[in-house]
Amino acid sequence: MTRTPSLGDDGGFEWKRLAQQELDRALDLHEQFVGGRMGGQRANFLLHDLSYLDFSGRDLSNADLSGARLHHAVLEGATLRAASLFGADLTQANLRGADLTRTDLRGVHLRGADLTNANMVECDLRDGLLMRPDKKGNLVGIGQHARTTDLGSAILARADLSNAKMSNAFIVQTDLTDCILRNVKLVRADLSNSNLTGSILEGADLTEATFDGAVLHGAILIGAILSETSFAGADLAGAVFGTVDYGSASFQNALKPVHFDTLDITLQTLVRQHVDWIRTAGKKGRRANLTRIDLSGMKLAELNFSAAAFEFAVLARTDLQKCELLMADMGFADLRGADLSRADLRGVNLKRANLTGARLVAAKMNPVPIFGAVTQFWTSQLEHAKFVEADLSGIDMRKVVARSASFVKAVLRNADLSGADLQDADFTEADLRGANLEGCDLRGAIGIRQ
Repeated sequence: MTRTPSLGDDGGFEWKRLAQQELDRALDLHEQFVGGRMGGQRANFLLHDLSYLDFSGRDLSNADLSGARLHHAVLEGATLRAASLFGADLTQANLRGADLTRTDLRGVHLRGADLTNANMVECDLRDGLLMRPDKKGNLVGIGQHARTTDLGSAILARADLSNAKMSNAFIVQTDLTDCILRNVKLVRADLSNSNLTGSILEGADLTEATFDGAVLHGAILIGAILSETSFAGADLAGAVFGTVDYGSASFQNALKPVHFDTLDITLQTLVRQHVDWIRTAGKKGRRANLTRIDLSGMKLAELNFSAAAFEFAVLARTDLQKCELLMADMGFADLRGADLSRADLRGVNLKRANLTGARLVAAKMNPVPIFGAVTQFWTSQLEHAKFVEADLSGIDMRKVVARSASFVKAVLRNADLSGADLQDADFTEADLRGANLEGCDLRGAIGIRQ
């Protein structure tokens, strides 16, 4: 066992260094302890230097790693349920798929760490001051002040942080794509310039939190507490706030959709110019560009918007029945409660669009032939789209690409999904009676029950 010199304002403290072989032996004993087997011993890595060591797939439930140094350590797939990592330094550690349920992460440093797909439900990420005994046996702090949990530049894509405590946490320039932050305490947390695309912040306490310059494309903030929350310069396109109380929240220079009524053009003129653009293959007229435009609740039934731009548009509760939307770009669009029954959506882009509660009865999303090509087709792109509780009865979704799409509680009776790419899609409680799933790629999909 060697010793590593300390860094920073820790009073000259030195961490105990373990070799990989010593670590493996300690982990074997700990797993015996967890399993209740004879000879087992709880792992105590208090103030140890475990940097660059491999813990992948090991069970560290209830282990003590308080104050441990774990720079670049590999903990991929490790189980750390209810373990203590109080004040630990996990800078650039690999925690992909790790189980950190109810783990004590107060004052931890996770700068640049990879927590993709990690389970962090109910973990504690608040401030913390690590103590150690001095030469006289008195407890003294390592450092002079409580350490703020540092998640700067970390990757938490698809991590589940439901009910976690993250008050005062430093989460700047962090990847929180598709992260579940339901009911999280983020009081006074700093999430400036972070990417929260597709994140779920339902019921989160964001009091005095800072989201300045953050990207919240398609984020769900229904029921969130926004008291003195700052969204200055944030990109809120596609973000769903529902009926939350904006209170004293600040949206200075935030990018939000603009209502159609504020545009210097009538709907009739816009449609006429767009149809001319289609008819003349772009030689006349003008393509309808409704990017970041709020068209919620409007009557647009039976209009031709083929190849139109609706990216980040708000189309909640909009009547789009029998619309021609061939190859339209509707990525990140808010289509909650919209009626797209019998609409022609062949070749459409609905990546990360929110169609919760929408009606798509007998709509068409099958491939569309590419103009001038005999055998080439354009397929509909639905990756990460939300069809939660949507009615897709009788829809034609042949060969759509719907990876990681959510069909939770959706009605797909008699839908044709043959040849579709449904990898990692969620069909929990979906009604698939009579649906055609022949030739589908269902790797990683859940809830399939015809």
